[in-house]
Amino acid sequence: MSYGKRLAGVAALALGLGVGATAQAVEITIATVNNADMIRMKNLSDQFEKKYADIELDWVVLNENTLRQRVTQDIATGGGQFDVMMIGTYEVPIWAEKGWLNELDFSDSYDVGDLLDPIRKGLSYEGDMYAAPFYGESTMTMYRQDLFDEAGLSMPANPTWGDIYERAQQLHKPDDDQFGVCLRGKPGWGQNAALVSTMVNSFGGRWFDMDWQPQLDTAAWHHAVSFYVDLLGNYGPPGASSNGFNENLSLFSGGKCAMWVDATVAAGMVTDPESSQVADEVAFAQAPHAVTEKGSKWLWSWALGIPSSTQKPEAAQKFVAWATSKEYTRLVAQKEGWRNAPPGTRKSLYQNPKYQKAAPFADKVLDAIQAARPQDSTLKESPYVGVQFVGISEFQGIGTSVGQQLAAALSGSKSVEQVLKSAQRSTKRTMKRSGYYDN
Repeated sequence: MSYGKRLAGVAALALGLGVGATAQAVEITIATVNNADMIRMKNLSDQFEKKYADIELDWVVLNENTLRQRVTQDIATGGGQFDVMMIGTYEVPIWAEKGWLNELDFSDSYDVGDLLDPIRKGLSYEGDMYAAPFYGESTMTMYRQDLFDEAGLSMPANPTWGDIYERAQQLHKPDDDQFGVCLRGKPGWGQNAALVSTMVNSFGGRWFDMDWQPQLDTAAWHHAVSFYVDLLGNYGPPGASSNGFNENLSLFSGGKCAMWVDATVAAGMVTDPESSQVADEVAFAQAPHAVTEKGSKWLWSWALGIPSSTQKPEAAQKFVAWATSKEYTRLVAQKEGWRNAPPGTRKSLYQNPKYQKAAPFADKVLDAIQAARPQDSTLKESPYVGVQFVGISEFQGIGTSVGQQLAAALSGSKSVEQVLKSAQRSTKRTMKRSGYYDN
């Protein structure tokens, strides 16, 4: 064989190997919630695939309740269906302790020290990070300044639930498709139960006493849930028991809610003229409280974790680092403006003059996140960590069950008294079965 033919054969072999290498690119499957920020991440992920040509991304985008069910089942059974999971502040410490999550390892350029301390600590176990925050949030009151001005009303910077009730009464005009207040009513431990938990905290209640006895049939729970059902049932939109974060976001952005108490992450969405009809009319106040401000503001982070069942940990780690990096924040700012940068995770974002200018709500969001106290969220002492959840593995089932009961009270199919007595019994049964006590 001539030298030229041998060279042609080597070239052909090299091309063949190249084709083979491309065909064998690592594919990782990412499970994420269908919130606007995560959908944006999916849409921008072609930039990741350009940077890492040997990694392909497969997306599973689900509503919040379904996502939690799917990822919990998969990780608890070691199914290995997902390589990256969108999880939160509730799951991370519990799953890390069980050995279900990989510890994350970041380069110096990632700058772990730039992460907001409350958010980073919530995603850590024994000082090590097991998930990286995509965005962080607390809760706040969003309201229509134009409607308040027309009615001659003002909003206190730090309102009570009584303030919210009085203003909802005056601004509720259902014949004009204008509702006094929008709140989460959809059942789920991260939906209606999360909001009601903060209300219960601020009314002086708690989920459990120091002996892990449920406290759902106490005066504080009755006051908080009765107030919630009265407020939302009388001055909220019809069908409120079906509305979660996304549904209320659509209602508020469409000009149908005078007030909305929910996650601070919504601030960037409701002030975005591309997606909100009331972008120029929105003002902000702190989350409402009742007899105490303790536990009135939740702390949460939607974060990316890597299950220990993955067969592709290196590729998964690269994606997690990219999607939660300063580089990704700059990419969002470049493509869609600083207003839409993922909030609540990095100190540098809140020190950035461009973000401050684009997001006039930034300081209020940061204040709310820093004011949340997961280790001290109830007026009376409690044995658990968490504001809008209880940091034990049993809570996912308990919170889901109680959320269904709360929706029944809101829809009017059961009384508040019936709901709370039933919730008390079922929660006590679960805790006894789990070995917290014998009687």
